[in-house]
Amino acid sequence: MSLSSEQKKEIFGKYGKSNTDTGSAESQVALFSARIGYLTEHLKSNKKDYSTERSLKMLVGKRRRLLDYMRDKDIERYRKIIKELGIRK
Repeated sequence: MSLSSEQKKEIFGKYGKSNTDTGSAESQVALFSARIGYLTEHLKSNKKDYSTERSLKMLVGKRRRLLDYMRDKDIERYRKIIKELGIRK
C-alpha cells in the first residue's frame, strides 16, 4: 500500500512539527498507524494473503518499538500520541 504524498503531508502536519517533519517519532507512529489500518481492512477481505499478514505484523512491531522508545524518553509525548491515535497497549 502506498499513501499519496498529500496524505503523508496531512499526517505529518497533524502529528509532526510541520508538513515535512518525517523524522519525529510522533509522525512515524501516525504514518505506521495509517498503514496498519489499511492493511487490516485489506486482510478482512483477503484472508489468505499471508505476505500482507507478515508485513502487518512487522509494521505493528515497528510501531510498538517506537512507542516503547517514546514511553522511556518522554512519557507525556507518549500519552498524547496514544490518546490522539486511539491506540491501546
